[in-house]
Amino acid sequence: MSVEPSERLSKRPAGSVSRRDFLKKTGLVAAGVLAPAVALELIFGLKGTSPAQASGEATPAQTVPHWQFLVDTNKCVGCGFCVKACKLENEVPYDANASRTWVERHVVTKDGVAHVDSPKAGRDGFITPDIDIGEGKTLQIAPEDIAKAFFVPKLCNQCNHPPCVQVCPVGATYKGPDGVVLVDRTWCIGCGYCVNACPYGARFFHPVYHTAEKCTFCEHRISKGLLPACVQACAFGARRIGDENDPGDNVAQVIATQRVEVLKGEYGTDPQCFYLGLDSEVR
Repeated sequence: MSVEPSERLSKRPAGSVSRRDFLKKTGLVAAGVLAPAVALELIFGLKGTSPAQASGEATPAQTVPHWQFLVDTNKCVGCGFCVKACKLENEVPYDANASRTWVERHVVTKDGVAHVDSPKAGRDGFITPDIDIGEGKTLQIAPEDIAKAFFVPKLCNQCNHPPCVQVCPVGATYKGPDGVVLVDRTWCIGCGYCVNACPYGARFFHPVYHTAEKCTFCEHRISKGLLPACVQACAFGARRIGDENDPGDNVAQVIATQRVEVLKGEYGTDPQCFYLGLDSEVR
């Protein structure tokens, strides 16, 4: 005698799971292997739309800028004003050994050896010729032994193919429609995958929030028509930002028509931070 579905359900032991429910749940978990954010939502109960999902909801017809950064190493004097401004604007503790942007000093001696330092991210400038080699130690180089010396500002490259976005398991790191890679602190679980994936060393853990931190071109400012804090603070014009989608943008024209370099272009990340006068010694 056949049994009605309702009767079969009524005879199921308390707390048991139907075959249909089991297949549904295991299928979703299997899909989670390919989509980590979905798996974490199932396992840990994360709800809502992740920043990465939300960033893809922009209207296709909407006109948005595509930001590019231009650094002129010929104009940088290593004053550190940009680092100070960045820390204050973006609430990175002033005395913390971490910064969204930093300035390196490169000193190449006549024997071909390159020495690089960035004490306190270059925040206070370089007031002594001695090279900081860490642990409170310095290296003294005689002026007559120096072949060349220069400063190089560095920051997040806002890659068109950002490895940090690829490895983030929860979508806390995501790329906005304007090309800027952002981090949502409320979603970041502090796994550190993005920190390790960045080939430019541009990421760190915020000393207060303990979540991933990085330069965002001051997204909260440029979205309102303001300059990034570091650009505004630079008295020598070594830092500039422009919109690639604006045919009349001066920075975009320089990048498109002049000889510019990028850092670690061999990694295939398509960085959007471009350099004028970048020395071959810089890595």
